[in-house]
Amino acid sequence: MTDASAREAPAERPRAHPPETTEGWYAFHQILAFDRAALRGIPQHDRARIRIEAESALDAASAPAAGGWSAVVPLIGSRADVMLVHFRPTFDGIGDVQRSLARVELLDYLRPVYTFLSVTEAGLYHASAQLAADAEARGGAVGDAAHRAAMQQRVEAERASAHVQRRLFPPLPAELPYVCFYPMSKRRVPGQNWYALPLEERSRLMMAHGLTGRGYAGRVVQVISGAIGLDAWEWGVTLFAADPLQFKKIVTDLRFDEVSAEYAEFGEFYVGKTAEAGEWLASVP
Repeated sequence: MTDASAREAPAERPRAHPPETTEGWYAFHQILAFDRAALRGIPQHDRARIRIEAESALDAASAPAAGGWSAVVPLIGSRADVMLVHFRPTFDGIGDVQRSLARVELLDYLRPVYTFLSVTEAGLYHASAQLAADAEARGGAVGDAAHRAAMQQRVEAERASAHVQRRLFPPLPAELPYVCFYPMSKRRVPGQNWYALPLEERSRLMMAHGLTGRGYAGRVVQVISGAIGLDAWEWGVTLFAADPLQFKKIVTDLRFDEVSAEYAEFGEFYVGKTAEAGEWLASVP
């Protein structure tokens, strides 16, 4: 080895570009537990008034005039008692529902166990990888004018599709009353750093992951929301099913995908069944 070759710098790793995303509604998950001792101390003549006020506020939140929806999900097998799930067209709309419910007296008897703020997201991995390769082939670069124009055109086309519309603006599926929510992130450790992988490799892994999820079409509805810059975990996953056993099935299958087996970290799981506000309040201790 010559002195010159010994001094050669290591080959520069290609930059790992982020995928393009398109976003829809903001989401807020409030996971709450009752202060039962305080509840038992409420005088009997005040209980009906408190419940009526709470039912009115929750019913109003369920179908706001500005769009979106809220759902009451009493939890089963959890250290918390209820999950309030809110989807709104704007960030400020999430703030509005948060403040309006904070004024409800019943919320004085519920303590927050966990909250998660995010926005529905469709990650365009395949389109991003394809357009990055196109830019390289023509001698350009990701982010130049031609690439930006092509990406904008692709985003608009993807966003117009019925499939992406359902992902970004998900209806509450009344026929699928069971709900499972969990946060997750991608690993960033030596040898398992998702963010250091080439975009083409991430596209391949996510395509295989998506095929597994699509195998549960008709049995499970998945709502993926991005939280990078909004919360500690990077994504939230909200699942809806007619049979809660499907949650075990789909999460097991997804964990055996290479992308999850190698790169995924999961937070706590919260599982319950949607209920009308009055139905839930009737069961309040």
